[in-house]
Amino acid sequence: MPKVCEICGKRPVTGYNVSHAHNKTKRRWYPNLQNVRCVIDGQRVKIKACTSCIRSGRVMKQPRVSYRAAS
Repeated sequence: MPKVCEICGKRPVTGYNVSHAHNKTKRRWYPNLQNVRCVIDGQRVKIKACTSCIRSGRVMKQPRVSYRAAS
């Protein structure tokens, strides 16, 4: 699967590692993606969402259900 947020479309960016001697090597910065169970159109689905989308409330998480028997 691609490393892309399904909410905002955030994807890896490229650039250079630059040493003290100014040697440049290519590298990539990846978004902080998490697998999240959420509710979309009444359906429970698993998506990949970046942490900024989760924190900002753009992802409607699945409500927790307690299966313990009431005593």
